[in-house]
Amino acid sequence: MNVLPLTGFDAEFLSLPHYIRVITDRIWEGRRIDDIYRYYSDPCVVETPLGVSSDVADVVNGTRATLAMFPDRRLLAEDIIVSGDAANGFLSSHRIISPMTHLGDGSFGAATGRRVHARTVADCVCKDNRIIHEWLVRDHAAIAYAIGTTPEALAARWLNERGGWTKQPAPPPPTGYQSALSTAPLAQRYWAATAALLMGSGDAQHYDEAVAQIAPRETHRYGRSEAVSTWQRLSRSFAITSDDLALEHLAVNTSDDRGARAALRFRANALHTGGAFGEPTHRRVEIMGIVHADFVDGCVLREWVLIDEVALWMQVLAAPSRQVLNSEEAGLIPAEQHG
Repeated sequence: MNVLPLTGFDAEFLSLPHYIRVITDRIWEGRRIDDIYRYYSDPCVVETPLGVSSDVADVVNGTRATLAMFPDRRLLAEDIIVSGDAANGFLSSHRIISPMTHLGDGSFGAATGRRVHARTVADCVCKDNRIIHEWLVRDHAAIAYAIGTTPEALAARWLNERGGWTKQPAPPPPTGYQSALSTAPLAQRYWAATAALLMGSGDAQHYDEAVAQIAPRETHRYGRSEAVSTWQRLSRSFAITSDDLALEHLAVNTSDDRGARAALRFRANALHTGGAFGEPTHRRVEIMGIVHADFVDGCVLREWVLIDEVALWMQVLAAPSRQVLNSEEAGLIPAEQHG
């Protein structure tokens, strides 16, 4: 079992997953948006594939903007995989599916009235009753298709509205916090297999024959060959070497009723070689991914791959002169609370 003592949090919270579920429900389902000031530190760095923010007011404004576009948005927690400790900070890797309707104008264009289902995974560092640092990946490509456009077209729109691609380097997590990098054999095998697939040299042996995978664009894949094709789509579009690839977080939780579940976050500084992302530009593209997996008998039975393909398209389509990271120009998309 992975029950971590929740020292430093309000007594009402029974565990880290309970804390995350309750504050998410209050802020989103209860529309108590100002509770963000209560449950987030200020500053709080929030990094997504699209940009970096540090002002908690940006989180509040981003949440309000999202609800203006999708006023019926739900945040249904599929899983929360935990690591860390009270002294240095916990981490909750929170996977959410959001059913919602595009009813308001905003960054996704004029309201379409279309129904949307999109996943998010938020890795939140939590300490002393607050979220103090966050990495978040949302499947914007799924939203694009649901509202009647494409990830490439949405990327072009956002590039035009924001004058190009900029993203400043994110500050490090608060002093004392260190991401979990599990040394458990199952975790190490899973990362090695995933890294090999990203680099175009892996196989499917770590997958159960009946594996079910949800990939970017809310694509559902079944069986080993289909699951591997998700990673081949990336490796055939972006050249990644071991020097380009970094593991940032790897945690495994186990329980009697659910078995083993893993959460990993990686980052690749990849060379765009074409494939599913247009003609090769040979530009460097940052790929930031968060993956969850459920295991049975040591093999992956279910997998959720979160990569923002709109962010990839923005980097591919951006003019070379706009590819320089510039902290003065950053902030492409308003930060949101961890849903």
